[in-house]
Amino acid sequence: MGSGTVAEKRDAILTMQDVALAKLYKEKPDVKAQIETAPGYAVFSNANVNIIFVSAGTGYGVVNNNTTGHQTYMNMAEGGVGLGIGAKDYRIVLVFHSQKAINYFIENGWTAGGNADATAKAGQKGMSVEGEGYLGDITVYTMTESGLALQASVKGTKFWPDKQLN
Repeated sequence: MGSGTVAEKRDAILTMQDVALAKLYKEKPDVKAQIETAPGYAVFSNANVNIIFVSAGTGYGVVNNNTTGHQTYMNMAEGGVGLGIGAKDYRIVLVFHSQKAINYFIENGWTAGGNADATAKAGQKGMSVEGEGYLGDITVYTMTESGLALQASVKGTKFWPDKQLN
């Protein structure tokens, strides 16, 4: 996540979260009520690179427990195999529909799955294929910030608490 004090890093993550949520609420206004009434939600920033048969990415974010008010700062990394080329910067918003889902995510933080997307975006120009998915008690929204990528891959993503920021 770069250099800076613990407080500066937390502030940067919370700012990223605010910007991502504002964008999501603008594109899907009904999600705001879903997040406000859910037991919790998380927002992550991720940069991903695809080079022919390998994809890799790293990121950071925060899990917000609406029931307790507690925030858990987390890291993420992903890797996969498949056909692809390019790079993209995107945001992931997860809405947890049960306390059990929040706890499991923080303690185990692992997802695996397939991915097929197309992204071509620079600033406000271009297009982005963004999605909404469901993983058990979690609704997942992805939003591309910028990048150029075409990929079809199977990848896994690992999320874990950031020892420095918690």
